[in-house]
Amino acid sequence: MYTLRGRPYGGRVPTDPATTYASYLRIDDLLELQQPRSDEHDEHLFIVIHQVYELWFRQVLWELDHVVDQLDRDDAFRAGHGLDRVLKIFKVLVGQLDVLETMTPLEFLSFRDRLESASGFQSIQFRELEVLLGTARRATIDALLERPASRALDRLRARVDRPSLWEALLGHLSRAGHAVGTGSDAIPRMLVGVYRSDPASAALCERFVDLDEGLQEWRYRHMKMVQRTIGTRGGTGGSEGAAYLASTQREAFPDLWAIRTEL
Repeated sequence: MYTLRGRPYGGRVPTDPATTYASYLRIDDLLELQQPRSDEHDEHLFIVIHQVYELWFRQVLWELDHVVDQLDRDDAFRAGHGLDRVLKIFKVLVGQLDVLETMTPLEFLSFRDRLESASGFQSIQFRELEVLLGTARRATIDALLERPASRALDRLRARVDRPSLWEALLGHLSRAGHAVGTGSDAIPRMLVGVYRSDPASAALCERFVDLDEGLQEWRYRHMKMVQRTIGTRGGTGGSEGAAYLASTQREAFPDLWAIRTEL
């Protein structure tokens, strides 16, 4: 393991001096990662889609960590640019579901038993994203961290101990002269003041709303795709399938939604 920006990050840096397209991107290694467990044609698509999701999750975490860094430096412009990029990635994630939905329920069921206990519910990178966004269920994270150590869990454990994206925004707004204060209505009251008196900070807050809406759009489409494919069946790996996904339909930054009626 090596570190990027002082944080644990898996893998190693290629050192081949005769760099080519294939060696730089490690294409041969990449194309060895698709290993269907059946002869069913559509299992290959299922594997590729989910591997690509994990790559995009990695990029989203990379970008949002950079946004946190920029907020800590009070560089609202670059932070907003990073949020815009992540929103574009979420649009791609939604688009991938269109491809996955070309696979019919019967085609999925033809190899579903090959997944055995594997489930998207087990994606550690997505749990990292939930921690970063402040939407993680603490009981879920605690249960994961009780498992035997691994590089993925080391990254998750390190992320739990770092400020969330929302906390980074509040720190930036505080340094911009917007006092949070105390009490349950302190943050909403502060945010109303931001929107009424500080257009630049209000624009940054709107990027957070865009990000939240983009995440909710992907969650909703993901849930409907699961319903379309397996109906009310339980998910693999013991998850509740679409019922669980429906329970995750909530805002990451509820205070930014709650103040709409106050503006």
